[in-house]
Amino acid sequence: MSSVEYGGGDDAGLLGPGWSGSAAAAATGDRAWLRALLDAEAALTRAQATLGQAPAAAATAVTEAADPGRFDAGALAERGRGGGNPVIPLVADLTKAVGPEHGPYVHRGATSQDIMDTATMLVAARTLDLIRADLGRTAQALARLAAAHRDTPMPGRTLTQHAVPTTFGLKAAGWRSLVLDARDRVTRVRESLPAQLGGAAGTLAAFGAYGAEHAEQLPAAYARELGLTAPLLPWHTLRTPIADLAGCLAFTAGALGKTAADVLILSRTEIGEVAEGSGGGSSAMPHKANPVRATLVAAAARRAPQLAAVLYGSMAAADERPAGAWHAEWEPLRDLLRTVGGAARDAAELAEGLRVHPEAMRRNLDLTHGLIVSERLSAELTPVLGRARAKSLLTELAGRTHTEHRTLRELLAEEPDLTDVDIDSLTDPARYTGAAGVLTDRALERR
Repeated sequence: MSSVEYGGGDDAGLLGPGWSGSAAAAATGDRAWLRALLDAEAALTRAQATLGQAPAAAATAVTEAADPGRFDAGALAERGRGGGNPVIPLVADLTKAVGPEHGPYVHRGATSQDIMDTATMLVAARTLDLIRADLGRTAQALARLAAAHRDTPMPGRTLTQHAVPTTFGLKAAGWRSLVLDARDRVTRVRESLPAQLGGAAGTLAAFGAYGAEHAEQLPAAYARELGLTAPLLPWHTLRTPIADLAGCLAFTAGALGKTAADVLILSRTEIGEVAEGSGGGSSAMPHKANPVRATLVAAAARRAPQLAAVLYGSMAAADERPAGAWHAEWEPLRDLLRTVGGAARDAAELAEGLRVHPEAMRRNLDLTHGLIVSERLSAELTPVLGRARAKSLLTELAGRTHTEHRTLRELLAEEPDLTDVDIDSLTDPARYTGAAGVLTDRALERR
C-alpha cells in the first residue's frame, strides 16, 4: 500500500516522535506551506492594488481564489519537478482558478523565489510564535521550581564528580536563564523576518514594465499585507534571514538540551534526584518509566546543529539568484522548525511535570562521607592549624574516610586541636551553598 493510501506521507511523523502531533508539525506541513504560498500570491496582488498597480477587483478575486482547499499539494509537488520548485505549477493553477478577467494579475512581475522565500518567512513566523509560547510555558514552570527549591541542597557536579554543594533552585534558575535567552533570540528574529520581492534578478524591473511608477514602494506595501518586515533590498542571494533563523533555532535546541541533559543524569536510578511526571514505558521491561520528554529534547539538540549547518552553507549563493543553494534550504529549514517546535513543546511538558526529590539530594550529599565540603574545611581550618597542617590533615582524613568507612565529621571530632571548632556546622553540606539563594533570587527577577 502506498504512502498516499495510508494518508500520512512524509508529514505523518512516524520517525519523528519529537515533533509528531505538535502544533509546529501542523504549522510546517505541506498544507501549511501551501497556505503560505497562496497567502504570498494574494498579498502581492493586494499590495499592487493599494498602489494603483492592479484593480481592486483583481485583488479580491485572487484573494478569494487562494483557498488551499482548492489545490492538490501532492500534484503540485510532482509537477514542481519540471521547474525545480512548486511555485510554477501553483501559479498556473491559481491563474486558472481566478479566471480570464483577473488571472493576468496573478504573480505579475514576481519570480518564483519571491513567493517561495516570502512563504518561508510566513511559515517561520507562524512557527516561531508557537515556539515562543512554549518557551514562555517552560520558563514559568522553571521559575516555580527555582522558587520552591531556592534552598534545597544537592551535590554540585563537575567533570562527572561531586564537587561542592549547590541548590536545586540555582540549577533550575540556570535552566530558566537559557530558556529566556532562547525566547529573546526567537523574538528578535521573529520581528525581523522580511518579505521577499525583487523580480527576476532583484531589480523590480518587471513591475515598472507593467506600469508601476514607483516600483521601489511595492516591497514595503507587500510586507504590510503580510505582517512581515519591509526588506531594505531583495535578498535572493543575501541570506541573512535564513541564517538568523538557523542561529536562533539551533540555539534554542541547545538551550533546551541543557535542561534535558541534566534531567537525564539526575533521573538515573542510582541518583534519583528528579523524575518526569509521567515517564514512558518500555516494550520489554514493565518496571521502567523512561524520561521520554527529556530524551526527545536531547535528540532535538543533537539534530539541530547539523540542520543549521546546511542553512549556513547555503549563504554562499552565487549571482543574483542561485542554483542549488536556495533549493537546499527548504527541507532542512522545515525539519529545523518542526524539530525545535517539538522540543519546545516537550520541554514545557517536562518542566511542568518534573518531580523533585529533596530526600535523594540529601542522601547523595553524604555519598562522599563529608568530603564534599573539603573546600570549606581547607579555608576554615587554615587560620586554626596553619595552611600546611590543614592541608595535610584533610588529605590524611580523606583517605581514612574510605578505608575506615567513617565520616569526615567523625574523624575531625577526634582531633584534639579542633575542640573549639564547630565541626557539625562546618561539615553540614546544607550550610555550604554560598550565594546560591541570592543568585537564584537575582535570576528570578528577569522577565
